This record gives sequence, C-alpha cells and structure tokens, in this order.
Amino acid sequence: MGKKNWIEFDNHENKPEETAKVDTFIKRAKINISKQKKGKKGKTITLIKGLGIEDEIFLKELLKKIKVFCGTGGTLIESNIQLQGDMVSKSIEFLRKEGFHNL
Repeated sequence: MGKKNWIEFDNHENKPEETAKVDTFIKRAKINISKQKKGKKGKTITLIKGLGIEDEIFLKELLKKIKVFCGTGGTLIESNIQLQGDMVSKSIEFLRKEGFHNL
C-alpha cells in the first residue's frame, strides 16, 4: 500500500508553546483543594478549583494522571476536578510533583 495520501504530523514542534502556556497558568493560578459531602448522597468528594487552565484537553490529561496517582475515580465539571473520596493530601502531593506550587 502506498503512502501518497498519508500525512504525518510532528507534535514536537508545539511542545515548547504548550509548556510556556502551562507555566504561565501555573504562576497565575491560586488553587483551592477542599473536601465536600453535600449533593453526593453523603459520599465524600475532593474538589480541586482554580487551576486557571481553560484548555480542556490538558485538563482531561491532568485528570487521568491524578486519578491513576490517587487510585480513585473522578470527573471534570466546569474546569474543576472532582475526585471520589478524601484525596486532599494525595492531590496536593501530585500537584506539587506536576509543578503547581501555589496551593
């Protein structure tokens, strides 16, 4: 099979721009991490607000990484991350490893 209609994309060219965007978001944002019980039938959730990132793809990748790190489920609602259970200390540890220092 020939490759005459095949186009390869090099994603490495956009990497410095993405890291620059992330760095500016990280410096500006004040992140709030709290534990809540209301509205979830008495179940505890950890709410991460104020990441300051509007890029939905980056937020979904961050959500996936934090769910694997914490070993729990979670969702993305209105640019806020919700994790199942009391994961405040684990989420703080994960975000510091990812470069978010203004918690």
